[in-house]
Amino acid sequence: MGMIFQEPMTSLNPVLTLGAQIAESVRIHDPDSRDNVNGRVLELLKAVGIPDPERRLKEYPHQLSGGMKQRVMIAIALAGRPELLIADEPTTALDVTIQAQVLGLMKELQQESGMAILLITHDLGVVAEVADRVAVMYAGQVVETAPCKEFFREPHHPYSRKLFRSLPSEGKRGQELAVIKGMVPPLDQVFSGCRFLERCDHAMEVCEQQIPEWRTINTAHGLRCHLEEWRPEPEMEAQSADASEEQGAVAEHRLEVRDLKVYFPIHKGILKRVVGHVKAVDGVSLAIPPGHTLALVGESGCGKTTVGKGILQLTPPTAGSVRYGGDELTQLQGEALRRRRSDLQIIFQDPVASMNPRMLVRDIVAEGLVAQGLCGNRAEREQRVDELLQQVGLPADAAGRYPHEFSGGQRQRICVARALAVQPQLIVCDEPTSALDVSVQAQILNLLKDLQRRLGLSYLFITHDLSVVAYLASEVAVMYLGRIVERGTVAEVLDAPQHPYTRALLSAVPVADPENRRQVIRLEGDMPSPANPPRGCHFHPRCPEAVEQCREAYPEETRLSETRTVCCFLVSG
Repeated sequence: MGMIFQEPMTSLNPVLTLGAQIAESVRIHDPDSRDNVNGRVLELLKAVGIPDPERRLKEYPHQLSGGMKQRVMIAIALAGRPELLIADEPTTALDVTIQAQVLGLMKELQQESGMAILLITHDLGVVAEVADRVAVMYAGQVVETAPCKEFFREPHHPYSRKLFRSLPSEGKRGQELAVIKGMVPPLDQVFSGCRFLERCDHAMEVCEQQIPEWRTINTAHGLRCHLEEWRPEPEMEAQSADASEEQGAVAEHRLEVRDLKVYFPIHKGILKRVVGHVKAVDGVSLAIPPGHTLALVGESGCGKTTVGKGILQLTPPTAGSVRYGGDELTQLQGEALRRRRSDLQIIFQDPVASMNPRMLVRDIVAEGLVAQGLCGNRAEREQRVDELLQQVGLPADAAGRYPHEFSGGQRQRICVARALAVQPQLIVCDEPTSALDVSVQAQILNLLKDLQRRLGLSYLFITHDLSVVAYLASEVAVMYLGRIVERGTVAEVLDAPQHPYTRALLSAVPVADPENRRQVIRLEGDMPSPANPPRGCHFHPRCPEAVEQCREAYPEETRLSETRTVCCFLVSG
């Protein structure tokens, strides 16, 4: 048996070369190759599709992209020629194009070697792409198993059905996503009834008194539930129109960014001379009206987070303009910039890393109030914190607890409360749901949408999950290597993508329907380094439609409509 772990960076040794780490597994688990360890290592690297394997042998983990690191993890898992490969969330932290590469690689290796794969994941789209059979697990028990197509066509367990209703999509824009109330019960107890009892919409008296036995629907489909017949879920009520939809055409934008550039110097030698620059953000322009959400999407490393930090002046821009409410933020310093901090806030990707584990939730949420001099005395601050925690759906006693005492979704709610404490008008949401399961993700998306509707907030939503974009965003901007290559309304970009990169991104998104799989457009290689971008169009080395002109010059922006722009020689206005 071999295993691929969820986070390759914490599984690989940062001080050993890749060749040494793979060779260790070969020596231990493959006795037949001990006389030719290096040859076997090169064979494994070639098998997982790593280009120039002879050079990669001498490199360290930090020199590889996320997708390449995951490929090395697969090579290590394959070193012992396993009959079973256990893949624990192998694509959770990867963007859609790299995810498509890794899933494609696993399927190819399976077909070549005939090994079995146990895939552990919370992404139903990934399940639909690669699985033959599905087992749904809840509170330490398998509650339903079925062939993949049958499961997606008609799931039977109430928990399974609720998971499907939690998935965001464009068709659910006018309604709340289904949320599974409560939390998974602690497993340090003896259960006398169904473990899903407290969270089930169809619970009966027998569910409380008797542990459900395993029963079969047919020879291949079984579940653990007292409910004898499938009951349709009640339809979710449509909400009132979003703030962004009510606003319609807005004459004045809340935020305007023009030609934003963020370069990081590359130092070399004893004297630390500047020998070049990493062009993380290279001329980005965007605008967000009140009550609207602009989604910024693209592969990891394209500069999305740096755009958000540049707008907030957390990372000083090298050039460009960031105007908010009549002020040029790039020109503000000291107290003048501090006063503007209350208008612009950020929700970070990892709630655990963004909170001090030694501080009570009360103090974490009140930190901004203290820094801005709001709510003069302690009693007022505590009252404000209680209001905020109630606003984001947390219990009253949460203020006196520490971050580690909460679930992932609750910790992200604390981060939302902290951002709202100073009454901002614009919030940068940096991948706030990427590591959450579908039900907890639904809680956060519902919360963000409800707050926008009630408070008129504007969001810059940074993500690589296009289903979240379809559900939440008003507009979408697609970013590649520091520049925006396509922008428009969600319907314009997702329904009729014009740039080859946007089409490749959309084709790589796993669809939670095994009978409607998309033909993935394979992008060769990894994104080039922003320290040395390619000449001409930055995308041309990977573009399946590139022409000679793409290698000579960067394409000008082509305006297709009032809301739609594309940077590509193949698109004409």
